[in-house]
Amino acid sequence: MTGNVTANCTISTTGISFTYDPVSANAGANALNSGTVTIACTKGSAPSIGLNNGLWAGLGSAGPRAMRLGATANYLGYDIYWPGTTTPWTTAAPYVPSAPPSKAPRTFNMDGAAIAGQDVAVGSYSDTVTATVNF
Repeated sequence: MTGNVTANCTISTTGISFTYDPVSANAGANALNSGTVTIACTKGSAPSIGLNNGLWAGLGSAGPRAMRLGATANYLGYDIYWPGTTTPWTTAAPYVPSAPPSKAPRTFNMDGAAIAGQDVAVGSYSDTVTATVNF
C-alpha cells in the first residue's frame, strides 16, 4: 500500500475600508486601516500570497493603486503592505509566511494606507483587489 499527500490551500479575505479627510486629518497623514487574509494549507507546503494591483492601478494622483468614485474620473490613491511593514504587497512581491505547522487556518493582516495630501471629491470610492495563494 502507498499513499500520496498533495499540497493544497484555501484562501479568504476581509476588505479594507478607509475614512479620508483631505482637508485636515489626511492633509499630511495617511488614512490607515487593515483587512485580513486567511489561508489554510497542507502541513509542510510552501505558500505565498500575492495581491494584484486592483482595477484602477496607477490612475490616482498618489500611490500605485487607486479606488474610483463610481463611473467618474475621480480616484483615491492607496497601497497595501505586508503585515506590520511598509513593504508593498503585490503579485510580484508576495507575502511568504512560514511553512504551516498544521492544516489549521492562519490569518494575516493586510495593512492599507490611503495616501495623504490628495485633492479628491467627496463620495464613496471602491476598488477590487484579487488575492491569490500559490503553494
